[in-house]
Amino acid sequence: MKKTFYLSTKAVLIALSSLALTACNDSQPKTTTAPDVASVQAEPKVMAYGRFVPERNDDFAWENDKVAFRVYGPAAPLKGHSSGVDAWFKKVDYSIIDKWYAGHLKGISYHQDHGEGYDPYHTGISRGVGSTAIWIDNTPYAAHSFKRYTINESGGSNVSFTLEYEWYTPLGIVKELKTISMPLGTQVFTVDSVFTLDGEPAVLPIAIGVATHDEKAKVSYNKETGRISAWEVIHDYGVGTGALLDPMRVEGIKHIPSEVKDESHIWMFTSSDTQGKVTYKAGFAWQGAGEITTNEQWQSYLDTL
Repeated sequence: MKKTFYLSTKAVLIALSSLALTACNDSQPKTTTAPDVASVQAEPKVMAYGRFVPERNDDFAWENDKVAFRVYGPAAPLKGHSSGVDAWFKKVDYSIIDKWYAGHLKGISYHQDHGEGYDPYHTGISRGVGSTAIWIDNTPYAAHSFKRYTINESGGSNVSFTLEYEWYTPLGIVKELKTISMPLGTQVFTVDSVFTLDGEPAVLPIAIGVATHDEKAKVSYNKETGRISAWEVIHDYGVGTGALLDPMRVEGIKHIPSEVKDESHIWMFTSSDTQGKVTYKAGFAWQGAGEITTNEQWQSYLDTL
């Protein structure tokens, strides 16, 4: 059974930066409904799982047996946060989201590895692991945090949920309904987004970005498979990130370095179709998990999906 929750923002969302990353603005008041927050599991469980996390600035986090992710919610501060996807490095197959957040409330930082993995990945206002932006005149216009969420499926062999974003662009007000799904056994999640412009489905210029962390990452791409990817070293271990798009939908790929923090990316360009739809995959692999340990293995993994 689907559960849709409406979230109230703490401030009027405004434009974020000179790069034109823009924030959400909500013209209608929203009623906050408390979610069914899962208790910390007594026994570790292998599952594809996702939930809203009101106790940590309204994060939304999801995971399977290999990887974990989160995005920032309405309570996240405007400064230093955006709609990019953050990566949590896990090296156990059981669910860790509830445990790590519960530890956080007790002062046990998930930014340190206590044996199960940790979160050293920096997202900030970047696109992180394959988030989207509207691309206008060589400039990305991206949403701030999500405004609403719906959990479609969680706790079994697949997790699926929908996030709603809304923000101002030079073209008008853009809304993205982003449905993310991820089964067990994969390093990547699938995004099925529907974009509207001023309330109507629209063909829009879309950019999918993978952060390069101020050029600490080595980038690569494969137009034949529709892949962009990056490989960097964080605390002595390699990390591969990337995104995949139907090669027939790829309109261009461009690596754009920047001296401004969080603005360096490799980008893949496409357009939403006449119904406003875009579908792609994104994800990561961490050497510390012991499965994909080199850049070559990561590129090969993505190219064969």
